[in-house]
Amino acid sequence: MKLKVRVVHYRHDCWYADIDDAEDRQPDDPFWYADCRTQAEAIALACSQLAALDHALTTGAAPHRISEILAA
Repeated sequence: MKLKVRVVHYRHDCWYADIDDAEDRQPDDPFWYADCRTQAEAIALACSQLAALDHALTTGAAPHRISEILAA
């Protein structure tokens, strides 16, 4: 599985970060997302979460999309 991190500045005081499948053309249901106050915070949080997802994949656990977590 190939995952991608996306960081977007969408308001003067807010950065959005998410992690999604690199093959998914519609970013409507990511594996993780967060709103952050700075770009550095968004990148740091996304990298930390990406490392956690990578660790889960190496131990055999499949990542879950936000919609799957909320439905549980």
